[in-house]
Amino acid sequence: MLKRLKHDLTMADATRISQLLHALTPQTPGTTLEVSGGIDRPPFERTPAVVSLFRQARSVAADLGRELGEGATGGGSDGNLTAAIGVPTLDGLGAIGGGAHALDEHVNVSELPWRAALLAGLIRRLLAD
Repeated sequence: MLKRLKHDLTMADATRISQLLHALTPQTPGTTLEVSGGIDRPPFERTPAVVSLFRQARSVAADLGRELGEGATGGGSDGNLTAAIGVPTLDGLGAIGGGAHALDEHVNVSELPWRAALLAGLIRRLLAD
């Protein structure tokens, strides 16, 4: 059984939330409420295939003397799209830094070699399987 993480939403959750939003009714007499649109990016579901891929990445990190943590943010990425069609996907394996999409966005240059080694090791392991 997979342990759900905080903010670990499923497509069933997204459907339920969408239905709740579309079922809203105005509470103030004389007002109207129009809800349009819908889910345009599916949740990044933590499937057994995603867990397996993460375990491989964590193992490669351990071989490099590092710990690779797992987390969820509740945001959206292109990984949401690939995971939704069943492709085992990991997000957040890029550069380490901070201030994502803000004026103070930055990369910790000293962490680039280890991240490159992690990705190369993961690719090597996946190709060997």
